[in-house]
Amino acid sequence: MSRMVDLLEQLNLPEGFSDSQLKGVRFFKSLRHLPRIPLIYEPGIVIIAQGNKVGYLGDQVFHYDVNNYLVLSVAIPFDCETFASPEHPLLGIYINIDMLQLHELVSQLGQSLHASHDKSDALPQGLGPAVLDDDMANATTRLLKCLLSETETRVLGPALIREILFRALCGSQASMLHTLVSHNGNMNRISRALKIIHRDYMEKLNIEHLASQADMSVSAFHRAFKEITSDSPMQYLKKIRLYKARDFIMQQNIKAYIVADKVGYESVSQFSREFKRYFGKSPTDFTKELRSK
Repeated sequence: MSRMVDLLEQLNLPEGFSDSQLKGVRFFKSLRHLPRIPLIYEPGIVIIAQGNKVGYLGDQVFHYDVNNYLVLSVAIPFDCETFASPEHPLLGIYINIDMLQLHELVSQLGQSLHASHDKSDALPQGLGPAVLDDDMANATTRLLKCLLSETETRVLGPALIREILFRALCGSQASMLHTLVSHNGNMNRISRALKIIHRDYMEKLNIEHLASQADMSVSAFHRAFKEITSDSPMQYLKKIRLYKARDFIMQQNIKAYIVADKVGYESVSQFSREFKRYFGKSPTDFTKELRSK
């Protein structure tokens, strides 16, 4: 048993996602195999101590497991399959990327950092796995150890988060993180548009408005958006609306026609069709399944 697994087991985590005592850090645990389902992570670093996940983005496949952590510079919807069992549960930690801290680190490092860039050209620019080397593993282990103590979490936790972000800046996804804080790069411009989508997803957004907010032509914006997220702007908007709808159903248990309106759909039937196509079940079936649990 690895030291990370031992520490996570000491935390006696519930299944699913759970918050830690440290802002921006969450745990996750699964006791069973979960077939391919749509999910979305916020920008962050996903480190797995036991078990493994396989991500699917169109016809592209990527792995994150005990040997490879996942870096996301923007929120990217993708399908995920989880491999776990009661005897060998999936255990891991998610660390949010603090943009202020990232700016400070990149500024301090300047041109001194020369990371390797082995990222597959098949994956979008906003997501990619990196090798979990000894330095990253040691920093993560020390973070998990400190999270067992309220005092150590308060005193040591922020510095350990900073170190993990530094280690990511030393890894194969360093260029992605550097680009994220570049004021003149496409990543920064697309990131602005993504914030608008996540904030105003219920509004009548169109590509012309989003391109204008990103200070890009429509054609350049469309091309850069797809390079970074793998989706067109309108496909991405649709997925975010559907994710928000699923969250409303899970958290508030409200009817499909109300949910459709809350997330920006004018047609309930169109909403129901697209929800079923994406999640594999209608909003009504999804609600019934929740009530039966």
